[in-house]
Amino acid sequence: MPFQPIASEKLSAAVVRQVEQLILRGILRPGERLPAERELAERLAVSRPSLRDAIAQLQASGLLTAKPGAGVYVADVLGSAFSPALTELFARHDEAVFDYLSFRRDMEGLAAERAARLGSDTDLGVIQAVFDKMEAAHQKRNADDEAQLDAQFHMAITEASHNVVMLHMMRSMYDLLRGGVFYNREVMFKQRTTRTALLDQHRAINDALQARDPAAAQAAVEAHLTYVENALRDHQKAERNEDVARQRLQHETNT
Repeated sequence: MPFQPIASEKLSAAVVRQVEQLILRGILRPGERLPAERELAERLAVSRPSLRDAIAQLQASGLLTAKPGAGVYVADVLGSAFSPALTELFARHDEAVFDYLSFRRDMEGLAAERAARLGSDTDLGVIQAVFDKMEAAHQKRNADDEAQLDAQFHMAITEASHNVVMLHMMRSMYDLLRGGVFYNREVMFKQRTTRTALLDQHRAINDALQARDPAAAQAAVEAHLTYVENALRDHQKAERNEDVARQRLQHETNT
């Protein structure tokens, strides 16, 4: 018979498994400091030697890192999906910029669909809380806060999708996402896009999520990012037209 005796699990192994799950699920984030040894041992209800053994195993696997005199931290296991040089290269070439927006539309639309179906009431509460902050920032007309909350809103949706691969992939792209949000808003405002229009688009996304309507949530995200893409294309067309107009003006002035 293919049965084996059941071995009792060491406490340190249980601690390792719990910390691994917290990192995998995105609850413990890169750079986050763990509680002091005494406090953490009490929270986990294990002895300090068992905790030290678990911490050593997690350090050996590269999930935790110790900083002398500062404590134990979650390691930067994600890093960045793209180097700064590649990020700058993307920004200089239209092909990469629009491919990035297309990727976001596909991934975030799927995340919104999953969040509406699978997100808990608490997940949706987080999204609502971020949107409430967006509305407050809108009233104060603080562009930097609005852009930061815009990125935070989109990440909250990804977190609520409860797909750990999607979560870590999008988190690793956070700098690119955040940079895109700042750039997109700046460009759209030049095209006389109203701040109210952007807020209304995020309201439509939030309303669909709170109503747990997967199709509407996905459609609202896709519509928002299509709007962003069109604004960028309009901006590029306006810049080309302005170049032509300057050339005509220079020619008329010189003749």
